[in-house]
Amino acid sequence: MVRQEVTTVLPALPGAVVEEIAAFGRYAASRGWVPATSGNFSRRVDARHAAVTRSGIDKGAIAPGDVAVIAIDEPVPPRLSAETPLHLARYRSDAAVGAVFHVHTVAATVLSRLYEREGVVRTDGLEMHKAIGVRTHESTVEIPIFANDQDTFALAARVEARLGADPAVPGYLLAGHGIYAWGATAADARRHLEGLEFLLACHLEERRLR
Repeated sequence: MVRQEVTTVLPALPGAVVEEIAAFGRYAASRGWVPATSGNFSRRVDARHAAVTRSGIDKGAIAPGDVAVIAIDEPVPPRLSAETPLHLARYRSDAAVGAVFHVHTVAATVLSRLYEREGVVRTDGLEMHKAIGVRTHESTVEIPIFANDQDTFALAARVEARLGADPAVPGYLLAGHGIYAWGATAADARRHLEGLEFLLACHLEERRLR
């Protein structure tokens, strides 16, 4: 009997998905959020696959060859970001997640270090809470912080265990590293990231002015 190897057939990379990722990359680069090729972005392609940016590329000039389609439930192939497991874990945990964006902003990096022991950054009474799904400004938002770890598979497991099935905030911080945010669409993920970054920037400015 001849043994046959099963080869996983990946779907073609949709041009619209590449453009959504590239458009956010251009926006993030214009804001100084992805210095020195940092950051990584992904977009769900279908229930079993996601498109993820490759490692070491200029996020402000993403081309089709800079994005790869991978299986959400299979090993991560080479030349992708070491942080790809964090993206895939979000897709596995929540079928409603359609895009995950990770950037390195100053506010996220600094505040995640200052509040690492507390495990959260809290913001109170800000109208921008509504951008991340909170109904009223009369609220307290807690943005989770996780200790950074070079073992991103273990880190992804800790993140998902803490976030649970229905996270209160569509994003989290890695201490001394940056911010992750997600949404049902690329537009939602961008809005959530913009909202969280604004909250963090306000918090950092308030600390500076005290």
